Amino acid sequence: MKTVEEIKSIVEALLFTADEPLSVKKICTIVDDTDANLIKDAITLLQNDYDQQARSFQIEEIAGGFQIYTRPEYHEWISKLRKKTSETKLSQASLETLAIIAYKQPVLRADVESIRGVQSGQIIRLLMEKNLVKVVGRDESLGHPLLYGTTKQFLEHFGLKNIKDLPKAEELEAP
Repeated sequence: MKTVEEIKSIVEALLFTADEPLSVKKICTIVDDTDANLIKDAITLLQNDYDQQARSFQIEEIAGGFQIYTRPEYHEWISKLRKKTSETKLSQASLETLAIIAYKQPVLRADVESIRGVQSGQIIRLLMEKNLVKVVGRDESLGHPLLYGTTKQFLEHFGLKNIKDLPKAEELEAP
């Protein structure tokens, strides 16, 4: 059985190279001779190390797993490096539609359009292409229209552990 220090280095390497959050269960399948508690202990030790050393990155629990992220105070420099591509930018209409779907899910396209006051089919398709929205089922009403909800990638993109982490309506300021 490996020590927590050995596991800590392995977990750090895995989190550093992964493009998506890694669950404790997934890490356990990769690291032989270990259990979930040892993995959790290693992650906690890494988080503490990063905090004590004032590192520019941290481990966050996101979308059912853990991932290494740059601390928010370095956003300005990171964004200059990346020079935000249009692929990650969402239009105002896309953000409105995505917010309605996120807060009302599962939701019908007709309900989204009723709230926005305009056709939203094209925007929903665009959000599906970006893998931020998916079909989550069918409504029981006449014609069995599709129901839409957000994806795991939505959680990752907005840095949320789960959908319950969305800000409450009262916390949001009107522009």
